[in-house]
Amino acid sequence: MEQALERLLPAPDIAPQRLHQAMRYAVLGGGKRVRALLVHAAGELCEADPEKVDTAAAAVEMIHAYSLVHDDLPCMDDDDLRRGKPSCHRQFDEATALLVGDSLQSLAFQVLAQPDLCADAASQLEMLHLLAVASGSRGMAGGQAIDLASVGVSLTQAELEFMHIRKTGALIRAAALLGARCADTVNRERVAALDRYAMHIGLAFQVVDDILDAQADTATLGKTAGKDAERNKPTYVTILGLERAKALAQDLHASALAELAPFGAEAQRLVELANFIIQRHF
Repeated sequence: MEQALERLLPAPDIAPQRLHQAMRYAVLGGGKRVRALLVHAAGELCEADPEKVDTAAAAVEMIHAYSLVHDDLPCMDDDDLRRGKPSCHRQFDEATALLVGDSLQSLAFQVLAQPDLCADAASQLEMLHLLAVASGSRGMAGGQAIDLASVGVSLTQAELEFMHIRKTGALIRAAALLGARCADTVNRERVAALDRYAMHIGLAFQVVDDILDAQADTATLGKTAGKDAERNKPTYVTILGLERAKALAQDLHASALAELAPFGAEAQRLVELANFIIQRHF
């Protein structure tokens, strides 16, 4: 994935150099690459061309990286640390970080719109539509808006889930669906199972994040620990308590694996990915 991103990002010596250097700083050399791994695992299940999957995975990673750069800005979560190093606006400046996010978002769609990516134009348009919806006001950006409006507000579990299905879950679900749609022939049954699987692991990912924010230290997280509590943000831990939050993560994990059961060993990478998401806090 690093090699694909290295190839698709503008070189650091191309003008405007500072912007391109900042884009590479935000994307390369860090992160768990969970979304990219999910694109590849779903593509493998659906027998997609790995090179095509690389491109789709890179587009997803660019959207994810842009969201992190913007999330860290003082007008959002105001965080000075990301992936164990200074956040983009601290390493460069706020204006550059804003442009980094804008540029990574447009580059993601540029990469996914490459004329030679798909033989079927309708399939490629569907992939672009998927990523756009997952990134916008009905997906990730909308979830972030709800998150910002929820600071200091008591939410029910259902309201918190509504937010995180968008803020965290939308891009994770899109990653799985994009991987599946990289295949020459789309198996609707497998796509539907992947969508349900991704919905469960998307929520599990957020539950585990909330647990880690409450339990882990800054060095482990690679970002400032305890930030949610400091800002009085509603989380699964504050709503359910630590033990019930852990139980919810396990239930979501079990539900995700149940969706994969019919595929046996073909879904091994997806099983391993679900296990990794859950085991981060054990």
